[in-house]
Amino acid sequence: MRTMKFAVLVSMFGSLAFTAQVWSADEPPIDPASMDPATKPGTDFFQYANGGWLATHAIPPEYSRWGSFIELSERNLNDLKNILEACASKEGPAQESADGGGRQKLGLFYASGMDEARINAEGARPLQPLLDRIRNLPDLAALAAVVGQLHLDGAAPLFSFVASADDKDSGMEIANLIQGGLGLPDRDYYLRTDDKTVRLRSAYRDHLTKMLRLLGDAAEIAAKGADQVLDLETRLAQASKTRVELRDPESNYHKMPCAELERLAPAFDWKTYFQALGLTDEMVAQIDVRQPEFCRAFSQLLSDVPLDTWKVYLRWDLIRSTARYLSDPFATEAFDFYGKTLTGAREPPPRWKRVVRATDAALGQLLGRQYVEKTFPPSAKERALRMVQDLKQELRARLQALTWMSPETKKAAMEKLDAMGTKVGYPDRWRDYGGLELKDQPYVLNVLAAAEFNSRWELGRIGKPVDPAEWNMTPPTVNAYYSPTRNEIVFPAGILQPPFFYAGADDAVNYGGIGTVIGHEMTHGFDDQGRLYDAKGNLRDWWTPDDSRRFNERAEKIVEQFDQYTPVDDVHINGRLTQGENIADLGGVKIAYGAFQKALERNQVAPDAKIDDFTVEQRFFLSYARVWRMKYRPEALLLALATDPHSPPKYRVTGPLSNLPEFAQAFAVPVDSPMVRPAEQRVNIW
Repeated sequence: MRTMKFAVLVSMFGSLAFTAQVWSADEPPIDPASMDPATKPGTDFFQYANGGWLATHAIPPEYSRWGSFIELSERNLNDLKNILEACASKEGPAQESADGGGRQKLGLFYASGMDEARINAEGARPLQPLLDRIRNLPDLAALAAVVGQLHLDGAAPLFSFVASADDKDSGMEIANLIQGGLGLPDRDYYLRTDDKTVRLRSAYRDHLTKMLRLLGDAAEIAAKGADQVLDLETRLAQASKTRVELRDPESNYHKMPCAELERLAPAFDWKTYFQALGLTDEMVAQIDVRQPEFCRAFSQLLSDVPLDTWKVYLRWDLIRSTARYLSDPFATEAFDFYGKTLTGAREPPPRWKRVVRATDAALGQLLGRQYVEKTFPPSAKERALRMVQDLKQELRARLQALTWMSPETKKAAMEKLDAMGTKVGYPDRWRDYGGLELKDQPYVLNVLAAAEFNSRWELGRIGKPVDPAEWNMTPPTVNAYYSPTRNEIVFPAGILQPPFFYAGADDAVNYGGIGTVIGHEMTHGFDDQGRLYDAKGNLRDWWTPDDSRRFNERAEKIVEQFDQYTPVDDVHINGRLTQGENIADLGGVKIAYGAFQKALERNQVAPDAKIDDFTVEQRFFLSYARVWRMKYRPEALLLALATDPHSPPKYRVTGPLSNLPEFAQAFAVPVDSPMVRPAEQRVNIW
């Protein structure tokens, strides 16, 4: 249930599965075979750097996209599979003394997910007690209790209720109520009237009907239920803010007493709901109701919509959240819509891959502890920490040299940078899963048991001080993030591997790879959202009005730049939605390049020194472009453009580099080339 109040390096939309064509450890960091020498660097640097790879690598059938992040994730996934198979073997439980039963829990969870015969024989029967409870709901008070149970189980009807650091008192955890309850990826999918969206809604209605048929409804009843759900979700969508509106932290902060929430949404039985979650009155004395108008709207819906319609909606939400853990008919139908229709994937991933990913989601630190012991030596952590310090020094120097920022704001910015925490590899203290009981039982019941355990663990933090040791990603994750309320950057062990990080490679490769990742996350502390939080992580305006105006003028240029790009058909990148990530990409590559120059001086390497026919400066930019090599199916690209705050990978290369004179100089790019923006249009913030 943890809300993602942090900025990640890459989107995690859709269900990813990993398959063949894995990155090879034998592949050199800069491989000419992966390039396209027929394209000039100044025409399209993404194509120049990655064209050979793009031409020779097909997207695997179970995939909607394929590239460096996923290739590395595939390698990590195989490592996790080996760990879990060992835990599930007869020898696994005999090795319990060192981790207090952790390997046994991992083995039980994985084995239940791999028991295909049992899963298919059970169908949806393991869910019958909860389905019966929904079907027999007598009133709205009982509905609130079921919504609470579904939230504990990992479903998300109506809204999300999570624990998170208080935006304006960042040292304390507070309850957060957030708009939600939709089965389609975004509110706009319910509201747009173009032909593609209308067809997609029709496909969603068909999917709803098929799922309700699988639950045993007659054809006519299932079709009626699908219409009821679609109508109800449409009304929730109409009350929801857009993704751009959700990016404004100040307008999405509404801390209020519980009594005020009850007045705002009187039709929902909040006391019964909180009791179902196990929360005391003291824990919910204050709640951050992120979108009050949404709460008012769903309360009105509770009064207007018949109870029988809510029963259909809750049954659907339960099956939507659990279908992948049930028998093949449910899992296949879920993939056909959410995988094939929405993202263009051709076939579902093999069972073992789905189960490994589910284990990582449910028991992330148990599995992560096993993973880092096998794959992440202390020396890798030490080198990554040294690079973080190099980039911090570079960003500090850039802040000091700014000409558009006043000394007052500049001083506060440097204080924030100095206070920025760093986590690398894995937690210093591992989570205790001792209270989680897993059994030899149907897979979906182990999934629900883990979900409820994790939900209660998180919600139990409400009203307590923030735990500084907490991580929001599991160690094997190929990603990174910045947390504004904690003012910290975090790099899991999963991303600290080739092609991002090489223990023995030259500085150009590492600063162009993991260095730009580190710089990206640092810059999030100073993007259009992150800059609104102070050194302690509190949402507070520490800028002078003139400095805010000057920042916004510069940020507006990057919005305008990315608004112009059309990655597919006539669909543009939403420069407003992707503003923060675009600022972080530009800042990240600039900071990493500056730190790289310092490393060259320190190691007495000339900038025009060559390795394998490329200067070290060229290798830096080639390494950066290689990190973002990616292919998309058209459906997945359209989904990303509608929902993802990150620009498509090609534009994460060409967009930032077209603003860098250092790039143009490294490749002797003519000033009239597409990869060189005119000086008056060039974006220069940090």
